[in-house]
Amino acid sequence: MFKRLRNKFLILNMSIISVMMITAFAVIYTITYNDMQMENQNKLLSLPVIKLESNSNPPKTNGSVSAGLHVIRNIPSDYSLSFSIRVDSDGKVSDIDSYIDMSDENYHKAAELAWSNKKNNSTINLDGKLWEYTLSPIVENHIIFQNGQQSVNTTDKGYDIKFLDVTDTHKTLGELLATFIVVGIVMLIVIFVISLYFANRAIKPIAEVWEKQKQLVADASHELKTPLAIINANSDALLAVQEETIKSQKKWLHYIKAEICRMTKLINDLLYLAKTENTSVRRIYSSLDISSIVNNVVLSMEAIAFEKDIKFSHKVEQDIMVKGDPEQIKQVVMILLDNAIKYTDEKGYINISLKKTKRYIVFSIKNSGKGISKQDLPKLFDRFYRVDPSRTHENGGYGLGLSIAKAIIDSLGGRIYAESVENESTTFTFTLGIYAL
Repeated sequence: MFKRLRNKFLILNMSIISVMMITAFAVIYTITYNDMQMENQNKLLSLPVIKLESNSNPPKTNGSVSAGLHVIRNIPSDYSLSFSIRVDSDGKVSDIDSYIDMSDENYHKAAELAWSNKKNNSTINLDGKLWEYTLSPIVENHIIFQNGQQSVNTTDKGYDIKFLDVTDTHKTLGELLATFIVVGIVMLIVIFVISLYFANRAIKPIAEVWEKQKQLVADASHELKTPLAIINANSDALLAVQEETIKSQKKWLHYIKAEICRMTKLINDLLYLAKTENTSVRRIYSSLDISSIVNNVVLSMEAIAFEKDIKFSHKVEQDIMVKGDPEQIKQVVMILLDNAIKYTDEKGYINISLKKTKRYIVFSIKNSGKGISKQDLPKLFDRFYRVDPSRTHENGGYGLGLSIAKAIIDSLGGRIYAESVENESTTFTFTLGIYAL
């Protein structure tokens, strides 16, 4: 499901980027092409009339011009490679003006290709070069006065074909197009890799939450299954002997009552956890004396520790103030202390510490015992996780205490973590900013 979601995100992202990139490249290419075409047209229109430096008109024979009638001049620095050919109304060459040392055969071929196209502006290929040309008629107007009347006599002198070398222009456009294609492909590959990376990062938290949600439902169902089975079995036992008095069957009722209490605690813990993790609820915290809260919790739990012959020590700095909910802070301290007492063997020890640094308050509780393996440490704060599942019913826990503690500390902007040395000790620590939320 999440892979399909990621793939849809990638397809949508790549499609949008591809369309935008193609559009941008097309606009740039079109503007460049039009600018170059406009520049070439201006050059063609502004080509000077180049006259042959000869003292006599060149002889013409059957529309051909001999190579010896061309004068090759020095090309000006601002001049583009070009030449002009004059043809008569039948398309036969009558004159050639050129800066270029090229054979008459090529000039005639250029005139023939341009004349056969019958287009005012077009491009021909001549000996591996591209030539853009314009074909315009040559008309001479003669004013005649006759009988006091003025008239204009128009004489058709043929056509003037101007050629401009545009090989470099087309080469530049081709290189620009090739560059766009290569850059586009490389950019799409890079963008795809980056998009894939961020898509995976974006999907990962959602997938983790989804998996945790599934695990929560499965674990909650499993935890509810046992008490419900016990309640059902005891109910059957009561129904089997309906003639007996309630007093004689009270042990079955006690079993049912105990399991109902356990389920009620589980449901309340789940509701509290959901409420604590609800980030959309804005909470207003007040200033509180965390030193006093820790001392009160320690005093209330000393009797339980004494029963297990646990050596109890605590070092609490006084008058440490933070912002938060006193009930929540108290619950976190109680959860950690209760957890320490449960997993400390008889004649073991528990050390409690509360101190203040420049920026944080640090609360830690260390207890002796079996410790926790390295592979179990990252899972300690997961819902329904228990390092020693065999002790669940003995202790009456569901593995939600540490999850609730973490949710509370996270909501206060703090941090909670555990450290352990196997077969020696375990330490739980949480920190809160002195000016926390």
